[in-house]
Amino acid sequence: MEQSPELSSYPLIPSLPDDVTVDIVARVPRSHYPTLSLVSKKFRKLIASPKLYKRRSQLGITQHRVYALLRNRNTGDCRFYILHRRVNSRNRLVIIPSLPPVSYRGSFVSVGSKTYVFNDVDALSIDCTSHTVQPIPDMPQRFSMSPMPSKVANVIDGKVYLIGDSALITSGGMSWRKTVMVLDTETQTWEPVMIKHDMRVGALWSDAVVMEDKIFMKGYRNNYSIVYGPEENKWETMDEVLNSKVWEGACVVDDLLYYLDCSEKALRAYDPKQSRWSVVNGLEEFLASECAQSKWPIAVKCGEKKLALFFPKKHDGKEVICCAEIALERRQGGEIWGKMESCDVVIEDGLFDVVKCVAVTV
Repeated sequence: MEQSPELSSYPLIPSLPDDVTVDIVARVPRSHYPTLSLVSKKFRKLIASPKLYKRRSQLGITQHRVYALLRNRNTGDCRFYILHRRVNSRNRLVIIPSLPPVSYRGSFVSVGSKTYVFNDVDALSIDCTSHTVQPIPDMPQRFSMSPMPSKVANVIDGKVYLIGDSALITSGGMSWRKTVMVLDTETQTWEPVMIKHDMRVGALWSDAVVMEDKIFMKGYRNNYSIVYGPEENKWETMDEVLNSKVWEGACVVDDLLYYLDCSEKALRAYDPKQSRWSVVNGLEEFLASECAQSKWPIAVKCGEKKLALFFPKKHDGKEVICCAEIALERRQGGEIWGKMESCDVVIEDGLFDVVKCVAVTV
């Protein structure tokens, strides 16, 4: 196995070749890496080395890591935090000091081990194995010259689709157009901008998800909800059943949409193949007690058949942010059951709001 110069100068373990040591460390659960990085400077370099994560990928030992973007109510700063899953201890959200503040108005999406940030005039790529940032060059100028009031970012087959509205002023007056920009994350290049004129529907969206290789954008008003199919470059009205619920902070697991219905204290699931809503069973007591006063919950896929649910609540007289990890199971007959794996207070300071959550594989 190819060795990087900083790892091959001196053996990590004197009695073993470095490639054997890397193979061993690659098989260690990711949650133990913070402890391993304290062994020595050499191990700290190994834990931060792209070679280690490449080897993990080759061995098929990748794990999901959850990141949350938190906004400080006092300063307005938005910073990235990582969910630390501690062995035999509670989970915590820990700030990543090496990552700069970003705008809460940006759009955020993950592809593989990277998180992408799209602001009005620039775009950034965050390598979540090393927590380093690289700018994405050549963002289409027509986007930066005409910022969109609302935009969403979603991923299909390794390509990021950035969709929003922009105004076009001509001699005949003002018209609205849908703008679709596509970033190929493999080549890190932008594809030609696609424009659909005279389409005002969907100026503001409360959420957007990908199901069956289509992007579903939920409007703040029901008649503003639309669906975009990149393969045929086709725009459609959202299915009435899907549009009937006010879903926000949703995620997709195994091609089913999940969101927490705060008013009914239920975790709901939507099956696009059957065009049907259902309630996830087995969580009634937990949701009634823990989420009784929650607002603005956010769900994110955090593994195979699993989601993490972030929600604020009152705890010991103060406002905190909690994270519940829920395993999902589809049983015979179509019923969906959820099992609580953990629920922890991950932020104890009530000064923060969760803006967005993403999960990466490292």
